[in-house]
Amino acid sequence: MKRESEMSAENKSRRFAVLAERDINKETFVEPWPEAGLIVADSPYDPRPSLRIEAGRVVEMDGKARADFDSLDLFIADHALDLSVAAEAMATPSLQIAHMLTDINVPQTAVRRLACGCTPAKLVEIIRHMNVLEMMIGLAKMRVRRTPANQAHVTNWKEHPALLAADAAEAALRGFAEVETTVRVARNAPFNALAVLVGTQTGRGGVLTQCAVEESLGLRLAMKGLTTYAETLSVYGTERAFVDGDDTPWSKAFLAAAYASRGVKVRFTSGTGSEALMGHAERCSMLYLEARCLLVTKGAGSQGVQNGSISCIALPESLPGGVRAVLAENLLASMIGLECASGNDALASHSTMRKSAKLMLQFIPGTDFICSGYSAVPKRDNLFGGGNFDAEDFDDWNVLQRDMQVDGGVLPATEEAVLAVRERAARAIQAVYAGLGLPPITDAEVAAAITAHSSDDMPDRDAVADLAAADRFLASDAGMLTVAEALRRAGFVDIAANILEMGRQRVAGDYLQPAAIFTSPAGAEGSRPLRVLSAINDPNDYAGPGTGYRLEGTRWEALQAIRQAQSPRHFVAPHVGPSSPRLVELGLARPSTRAEIIVAVGPAFNTALTRTIAGLEHEAVLAAILSGVADEGLTARIVKVYRSSDLAAIGYAGAELSGSGIAIGLQSRGTAVIHKRGLARLNNLELFPQSPSLTLETYRAIGRNAARYAKGVPPAPVGVKIDNWARLRLIVKTALLHRRETDEIADKPPQELWFDWEPD
Repeated sequence: MKRESEMSAENKSRRFAVLAERDINKETFVEPWPEAGLIVADSPYDPRPSLRIEAGRVVEMDGKARADFDSLDLFIADHALDLSVAAEAMATPSLQIAHMLTDINVPQTAVRRLACGCTPAKLVEIIRHMNVLEMMIGLAKMRVRRTPANQAHVTNWKEHPALLAADAAEAALRGFAEVETTVRVARNAPFNALAVLVGTQTGRGGVLTQCAVEESLGLRLAMKGLTTYAETLSVYGTERAFVDGDDTPWSKAFLAAAYASRGVKVRFTSGTGSEALMGHAERCSMLYLEARCLLVTKGAGSQGVQNGSISCIALPESLPGGVRAVLAENLLASMIGLECASGNDALASHSTMRKSAKLMLQFIPGTDFICSGYSAVPKRDNLFGGGNFDAEDFDDWNVLQRDMQVDGGVLPATEEAVLAVRERAARAIQAVYAGLGLPPITDAEVAAAITAHSSDDMPDRDAVADLAAADRFLASDAGMLTVAEALRRAGFVDIAANILEMGRQRVAGDYLQPAAIFTSPAGAEGSRPLRVLSAINDPNDYAGPGTGYRLEGTRWEALQAIRQAQSPRHFVAPHVGPSSPRLVELGLARPSTRAEIIVAVGPAFNTALTRTIAGLEHEAVLAAILSGVADEGLTARIVKVYRSSDLAAIGYAGAELSGSGIAIGLQSRGTAVIHKRGLARLNNLELFPQSPSLTLETYRAIGRNAARYAKGVPPAPVGVKIDNWARLRLIVKTALLHRRETDEIADKPPQELWFDWEPD
């Protein structure tokens, strides 16, 4: 077979040329190359599972003796594995544990008990037996917190504080439990963190925030009280990759402890593909290396992990089974009891179909954070690398939740509410800057931030002055208390109280529990004190149908209330108006022997409904049809069929009355048929189901064709443009109009109508 490049231009398929322009073909796809680490699972170089323990010490793991352990092996063996159950776990067939993951009769705790005793190779071997559907069931069962949530990214290219605060407030209003920012210029970190803190606590008290920067700087921001969680502690699956990151598992554990000692929640970051990207995959599969990362995370004492390939996502996706491997790493994290922020953040595909399909693997079963950063700003303003879903996808996301009755962690919001909270947040950060003597935020900047979509809508600031002020602020003693006092003095008492409550929660330390988020008591968003929701007091209790988290009650009502939803009556109202006085019911319609056309209309015609779905007046439609009949030298009678709203039945009844045996059936919404006596009810001469596309000229042509059939002159069928989007766009209106017609059905024989009209 010739390669496509060898084909002559005249022999190339037009269809393949069209396919080549599809978004999916902007992607890169490669064949596996295990030696370079370009394989997502089952590398021939992956070790086989094994474990040997002597005197309470691991002396051999996954085919490697302790004397040959690298730093990751040592850390995992000494700090990550539960040796009290390890022998049992390793002796349990991997297929049996895979079955336990999907068996609703096996509790989560039983699976986790064994999983915590499994080596990296054993964890991967368990996953080998599972397809994506089985892994989704496992993820629904193993998620550590019962209630799913979502995290937002809030950044902007101009790093404008008023826009950061406004976008963070909107993200909080929309229900995100965490908001993460980062920087274009590292020195801006204190002000970006400050703006996001003020913004989130304006939108809703209790939203956790972080600023993704170099780790020691991140810790300084946390100690100032500007951030409340951290997830920039990256871990890797090979020793060399760790060395390149200037870290070791022990240094990561120390840093995590430093954060926790200051009351800051810590989540590590890993994900398939990073080692191959760094050139240090050591011929191992991405999933095996990720299993090592997860056990390092567990051993370091972190309560959770951000994984799902994260910024490397295009690398595993270029390989066979890449999206499956991403789901697998999310499941592995949950199996060993880690909070899982499951990716879906960095741009994953040019294809909307592909990126949405990938999302469903986490969206449907639910994870602790479905996105490790849903871009609550436009992609072009997202300094994390674009964002797989962004502010322009809010409506789509809300509809998906409503479609599936799935909680994706995002609430619908009205334009009025969004504008109000954005204004308050922008005013609050303006007051903080004024109270702390920082470069002023003008009223014009505030006004721009209220309605802005992106930083393109914002005026420029003096970057040099802002950076100098940020340096002074970082070096000073100013922190959370200073910010709260500035807000209180400016009259933003509630925002100040929310920030102080975040500080109180840090002292209490309860939100350091696994998978912790804040929820307000009794659903009163923004009230205090905040309530921690975590794996401790909100454990996932999924055990099959009717168990676990169910989207219901007030939360389900809130997620249904998308701004686009309208009352069904709204769709019918434009089609109801005053009846035409020129159309009068005369009495019982009788059969005729004349060469005529019957126009049979539905029971709601010109009474309960007066316009077609396309908005055409019934009187005008009838006039067009009768004019078409007259064009061919014939006459027509109009009858109203009461006993059915079905088009076939209406046309059939008309044909039975017609002297020529030809009738036009016409529903009130405008759908038409040309019927002939003797044909089965569901057979016809011509059918016109595309009623939204029917014009007055079309109806006139239908009248002409009906007359030609009556004269025995077979016409060319009336051409109607097919609109394949019409059903999608108008099916609700169609159903409601048909229901209204059906309401008018009566046990009454067809009645003849008189129409006072003049042919043109």
